[in-house]
Amino acid sequence: MITLTVEKRDATMRAKKIREEGNIPAVVYGPKQETVSVMLPRKEFEIAFNESGESSVIELSGLGSPMSVLVYDVDLDPVTSIPRHADFYAIEKGAKVEVAIPIVFIGEAPAVKSGANLVKVLREIEVEAEAANLPHTIEVDLSVLENVDDQIHAKDVVLPEGVVLITEPNEMVALAQETIEEEETEEATESPDIDSIEVEKKGKQEEESSE
Repeated sequence: MITLTVEKRDATMRAKKIREEGNIPAVVYGPKQETVSVMLPRKEFEIAFNESGESSVIELSGLGSPMSVLVYDVDLDPVTSIPRHADFYAIEKGAKVEVAIPIVFIGEAPAVKSGANLVKVLREIEVEAEAANLPHTIEVDLSVLENVDDQIHAKDVVLPEGVVLITEPNEMVALAQETIEEEETEEATESPDIDSIEVEKKGKQEEESSE
C-alpha cells in the first residue's frame, strides 16, 4: 500500500504560500472523520497519485493513527496540470465505497480485421466494494467482438470477487461498428462554350462600331 505523510495546517494559511514551499493544501474527511486541513509535499503526492489514481487505497500518516483513504478529488492547474489541491476520503474499515475504476482494453477485436470500426464508449466503470477489494483497473477483453454490430455491455465485464457493478448493466462499453464509406459525388460542371463566347463578343463589337 502507498503511504503519504501529511502535516496538519491552519485553514487560514494562504494556499499560494503553501505551494511556493513545494507543498499542496489538502483536506481529509469521511463519514466518521472530522474534516481536517492538511498539506503534503507536491512531488510525493504526484508520484502516489500517478500510481494509485482515484481507485486505490492510500495510507495517510501524520494525523495520529494511520488511516486508509482514497483520493476523492484533485484540482489541477489548467495550464501546467500540476496538482493544486487534493481531497482525501477517509474509509471506514469494512465499509463499502462506490468508485469509478478505469477500464483497460485488452486483446484484439476480430471484427476490426474484417473492416469494422472499434468504438470504445466507456473509459471507466462504477463499482462498489470494500476498500481492500478495489481493483486499480478493470480489464475488458475485445476478442469477443467477432462480427459487425457485436457489443460489450457493462453487465458483460468480468469483475473481481467482492466487487459489485454500479454502472447501468446495459450501458455500452465497446462495439464493432460497420464502416461507412463516403461516396464521392462528382458535380457535373459544364465547360464553357468558347465558340459562343467569341461570337457574342464579335457581335458586340459590330454593334459598337455601327453606333
